[in-house]
Amino acid sequence: MIRLLSVASEVYPLVKTGGLADVAGALPAALAGEGAATTTLVPGYPAVLSAVGDGERLHAYADLMGGPATLVRAQAAGLDLIVLDAPHLFERPGNPYLGPDGQDWEDNALRFGAFARAAADLGSGRIAGLGYDVLQLHDWQAGLAAAYLHYDPPARRPGVVATIHNLAFQGVFPARLLGPLGLPAEAFALDGIEYHGAISFLKAALIFADRITTVSPTYATEIMGEAGGMGLHGLLAGRGGIVSGILNGIDTEVWNPATDPALAACFDASDLDARAANKIALQRMFGLDEDRQAFLIGSVGRLTEQKGMDLLPPLMPDLVARGAQFAMLGSGDAALEAAFDALADAHPGAVGVRIGYDEALAHLIEGGCDAFLMPSRFEPCGLTQMYALRYGAVPVVARVGGLADTVIDASPYALAAGAATGFQFAGGSAASLRAALTRAMAMFEDEPAAWARLQRNGMATDVSWANAAREYAALFEAIRPKG
Repeated sequence: MIRLLSVASEVYPLVKTGGLADVAGALPAALAGEGAATTTLVPGYPAVLSAVGDGERLHAYADLMGGPATLVRAQAAGLDLIVLDAPHLFERPGNPYLGPDGQDWEDNALRFGAFARAAADLGSGRIAGLGYDVLQLHDWQAGLAAAYLHYDPPARRPGVVATIHNLAFQGVFPARLLGPLGLPAEAFALDGIEYHGAISFLKAALIFADRITTVSPTYATEIMGEAGGMGLHGLLAGRGGIVSGILNGIDTEVWNPATDPALAACFDASDLDARAANKIALQRMFGLDEDRQAFLIGSVGRLTEQKGMDLLPPLMPDLVARGAQFAMLGSGDAALEAAFDALADAHPGAVGVRIGYDEALAHLIEGGCDAFLMPSRFEPCGLTQMYALRYGAVPVVARVGGLADTVIDASPYALAAGAATGFQFAGGSAASLRAALTRAMAMFEDEPAAWARLQRNGMATDVSWANAAREYAALFEAIRPKG
């Protein structure tokens, strides 16, 4: 049995801002079937402490980055957890990373430095006799654990996997924090954690990990090139022999259209007509005209340039004029939020926008829209297109990262082979996006049998964690300490 410590700054359903939480919440159950027992280390945010209640105190720090802290072992939502209860760092409402002004907390370096220090202490076996075979460090928030293990090596060092969910976020902080973080001066070097005169938590993970994984094969290739490497492509290319892409899965019990309580009507691939009730419910929810024949496009996610959402506003009036409808749930850049609100005001009954996030509404969008849109300029993996496949919403996606790996374009060859599941277009191109939406709308209106085939193909796609769990388990086994 492999003993795995998953080090994640968020985990569904306890705390979530994005796909990292979904991965950290769903992967442990899948790994259990592959001989890996997972404990998840998570910060003690108020929502986490409320969910776990009383637990077993494992270790007390008299002073961890400026105040006392306690490691508490508990269970919640089917997960085995160790919670870092450090009120001076994590007892704050709202977003785990941002203050009330929408900006990063000024002490994020110390907050997640403490988190990484606890991960290294647990992984080394220095706390309460615990020890782990492998540490999986998710994104920059966990990255400094690899540096602590390198500069203060234990007698038995666990294997370390750095998992990149989004290379754009690198945890870069001023060099003056090296001392407060408890790292030696020698760490501030090219072959250490120095990054353009600052320090990078993510670089620490990438340079000291035994293996580096990303969340899709295509993204693993993209990040080793200048365009996708976000300034770290040289380091990643140099370590290319240990970089691999393991495609994420989804929790197929939480995301199951046959049993989903968030839907107006449950359905499966043998009863696609039942989806119509969800479409009507979605139209009502967004104030759209109730019309089963309208081409309803759904979108859930961040309203940012990375997600390509800036490409949409210029295209929407023409698509609406042709009879399309839009149901959009998300938040992000203030200017984009305002632009979509203005579109909804200008096109009542055709464009509906909800600023924010609502888990149940996200399920209804997947279960009720005809096409699900993801125009990302880059996308490490993406999960919402997998939800769409499972829920019979045909994905229209940019040909990047995990979107390219999970959606098969409805080309003439793929249609003839009966393999197509959606529509792809060139990322960042408004003209290509328009063409893809035009293709999709034409098939929806003129070829209902072909459209239904796309839906059924998507619903038959294996989007579970089974394949990924096997790959992760093999990787963990390869780097676990022997003896």
